[in-house]
Amino acid sequence: MLTVEGLTYRHAGATRPSLRDVDLVLGDGEVVGVVGANESGKTTLCLVLAGLAPRIVGGTLTGRVLIDDVDATSLRMHELPALVGIGFDDPSTQLSGVAATVFEEVAFGPANLGVPREELIDRTAGALQALAIGHLAERDPARLSGGQQQLVAIASILALRPRHVVLDEPTAQLDPSGTALVGDALERLAGQGVSILVVEHKTDLLARVASRVVVLDGGKVVLDGPAREVLANPALVDLGVAPPSEVRLQRALVAAGLDPAVLEGARA
Repeated sequence: MLTVEGLTYRHAGATRPSLRDVDLVLGDGEVVGVVGANESGKTTLCLVLAGLAPRIVGGTLTGRVLIDDVDATSLRMHELPALVGIGFDDPSTQLSGVAATVFEEVAFGPANLGVPREELIDRTAGALQALAIGHLAERDPARLSGGQQQLVAIASILALRPRHVVLDEPTAQLDPSGTALVGDALERLAGQGVSILVVEHKTDLLARVASRVVVLDGGKVVLDGPAREVLANPALVDLGVAPPSEVRLQRALVAAGLDPAVLEGARA
């Protein structure tokens, strides 16, 4: 379980906090989506949960982050990646730059943690398979497309086998096919008991994989509830978030004087 209690965080040099009095709990096997307008605190929340803020990026933090009931401040930096894996929207910030092949890139993290050879191979192959990119294993990471690099970066996180995964717009550079692969992987991970927090602008993806959705506004949690309810909340648009396509279609049908139940009939 990943728990945030009374979290307030201000970046170094900032005049106001980026996060204010945030309380959040991610249960085992739960996928929680986070949405909000630009500069609402989404990326900052990811940095704090992964232990990068304030330790690496500086700033001031009050409140607590508990990783499986252990205060994150009591953990050493090298212990955190095996507990909380983090992925960003730009894969170039995560690829090592020293691996000659995708297989070596994905194996880089667990190898540095001293994982035994046989387990290392198993973890790497499993991560590649989870994202259906085994065919890229012998390719040079530097010669992949942006979307392919993003999938490799996510596979590198999975190879660490963290209990918790934090993803900041992981499908930003992916086409619908790549986005679907990430969605498949998240569902499998959740089925294995991994708790996942995913920041996304693609609310269609969150409607598919998230059990809960949290909305941030000005660094505060303003909505938190079942994904279906939050993503259909009329206030979402005013908070700078586009509803999923199904919600928009239902509203268009209502505006045209049609019964939105026809959507259910179409699915059947």
